[in-house]
Amino acid sequence: MAGMQFKLTDSKNKTFALPLNPEEILIGGGTEDSTVSVIKLGQINLTGDEKIKSIEIKSTIPVKPKEAHYLSVSKPYAKGQTYLDKLNKMYKSKKQVRLVVTKTKISFKGTMSEFQYGMTGGNSNEYIYTLKLTEKKPHKAKKVKTSKKKKKSKVAKKGKSRSAPPGKVGRGSKVVVNGRLHAGSNGSGPGMTERNATRKISLIAKGAKYPYHVTTLSGGARGWVSKSAVKAV
Repeated sequence: MAGMQFKLTDSKNKTFALPLNPEEILIGGGTEDSTVSVIKLGQINLTGDEKIKSIEIKSTIPVKPKEAHYLSVSKPYAKGQTYLDKLNKMYKSKKQVRLVVTKTKISFKGTMSEFQYGMTGGNSNEYIYTLKLTEKKPHKAKKVKTSKKKKKSKVAKKGKSRSAPPGKVGRGSKVVVNGRLHAGSNGSGPGMTERNATRKISLIAKGAKYPYHVTTLSGGARGWVSKSAVKAV
């Protein structure tokens, strides 16, 4: 697109445009889904949490930009090294950077998690470089106050599942897992081994070799484990 530019703005609100537009740009995204086997249902897909988005740029910078006739900017810096220094400074700062592609709706904010540059093919007239911006999701620890007042125990209403008694394991129980994960309750698809991992039981397949399906505390699926691999918290 004529006149399109790739502009980067640092944490101090200073902006510059890359001298050459990359051939392509893709914003990565997705969810951490997993497939598990459930008795009488077969395989089911468990949708996980959204993955962190990222964007990668691969392009070149002329060693002497003002002598190049194929630039995307009208007033480039005199030295290509100036662009590399600015990009390297953003990378080392570990602070968020804003990428805006003019004449499009692309506006991406993240930290520069990767930056590499050099030369290739014996060409001393231009630098090649790769940079990657990774989304930074805000998070902070929250202090939870505990109440000293004793609460009256409530009797579970008919039709609602009850939590397993202390020391016993049931659906919804918080457990510590030490054992190998499997894709199916019959032992199919052996995978990673959990070690002292705090998990939650989401499904129970009675009589199966690996009867407990465990998830992270936030609900992300992990897999099926044996009875001996879990211990009630």
